[in-house]
Amino acid sequence: MPEITSIKERLVFNSRGDKAIEIDVTSDNKFTGRACAPSGASVGMYEAQSFVNNDPATTLSNFRNLNKKFIGLDSSNLKGLHDTIKEIDSSDNYSNIGGSIAYALTIASIDSASKSLGVPFYKVLNPKIDSVVLPYPLGNVLGGGAHAGPGTPDLQEFLICPIVSKNIEDAISLNSKIHKEVKKSIEKIDNKFTYGKGDEGGWAPNIVNDKAIELVESAIIQCGYDPKSEIRMGIDFASSSLWNQKKGLYEYVREGTAKTTDEQLEYAGKLIRDYHLLYAEDPLHEEDFENMAILTKENPKCLVTGDDLLVTNKKRVNIATSNRACSGAILKVNQAGTLYDAMEFANECNANDIKMITSHRSGESVDNHISHIAIATKSVMIKTGVVGGERISKLNELLRISEYGLIEGMAKLSNV
Repeated sequence: MPEITSIKERLVFNSRGDKAIEIDVTSDNKFTGRACAPSGASVGMYEAQSFVNNDPATTLSNFRNLNKKFIGLDSSNLKGLHDTIKEIDSSDNYSNIGGSIAYALTIASIDSASKSLGVPFYKVLNPKIDSVVLPYPLGNVLGGGAHAGPGTPDLQEFLICPIVSKNIEDAISLNSKIHKEVKKSIEKIDNKFTYGKGDEGGWAPNIVNDKAIELVESAIIQCGYDPKSEIRMGIDFASSSLWNQKKGLYEYVREGTAKTTDEQLEYAGKLIRDYHLLYAEDPLHEEDFENMAILTKENPKCLVTGDDLLVTNKKRVNIATSNRACSGAILKVNQAGTLYDAMEFANECNANDIKMITSHRSGESVDNHISHIAIATKSVMIKTGVVGGERISKLNELLRISEYGLIEGMAKLSNV
């Protein structure tokens, strides 16, 4: 049993230059694990609260008076770590200790345990894994919404997934190739394009939504691939950020248009059909389980995926399951709070045949733990972005994992 012998916490800065909490956990006076809590720009209302009173400094100061409670615990025992955190903070959203603490402490502990035990991080999380199935990288090549500036599309992410690839190196290479081709395509229609990017490295051009997806499709074809069967497209609608509850409308402010719920449902369905989308994330707002279910039923070859809908929350997945509201689920550990919460969420999704997509956040660190979490949860995809050191770190870790010699292959994307 690897025993926690010391804990060190600090304030650092994430990829957006915002303050973040990083924690070091040392087991057996020798093996140190480290984790930095990320943050999102598009945040669901049911997510764990990152900081006490929205103040990183207060959150850190409070934890310094509490960290002795974790000394002596088994750093490989997620349930024990989780239970100790909940003894301190019994709230539903970690508002008393801070979700950033819950995230960084539990992930750093598993990181420390993996070094102490001499096994990969994913193996500590899921000891039953004997051979590794690698997730496909889902790459953001063009962005808008909360992740980019004014003038960019209202829709948040235009994504690609190279399902033609038989190994992770080829998949990463193809995503990079399409990302570069998208830039060339933008240059052809905007000679003043400044090569601006959103938070996650997707190009941020001054174009409307429909033109954006046409441009991505064209880039795939220009590179010699079929967008219907080889390099498939996806969209993160981030519809909760478009939804005006008082008016009952989805407001596309940058386009100067608005859609009723029926029109939004029709619009999302049309994009899925017209562009053979592999993936559609949050096409309806976070409370609309009913219409998400309609879209899921009508599009069995597309992963209709819940992010704000589910917020990595087991209770929300139970609602989605009873409504058959999605076929895919985003896993973001910091939405849930502790890594134990996230693993419970993943187990519930897998038990109900909801495909897992492990995801980064827009405000990231160079940590690569989510690559291991994707494997441990049997995720079929991993959202990491395509470029940028904090994005590439996750992809490069998948390459390292592929060297272990225990690779079964890439994930099975059945029915798509």
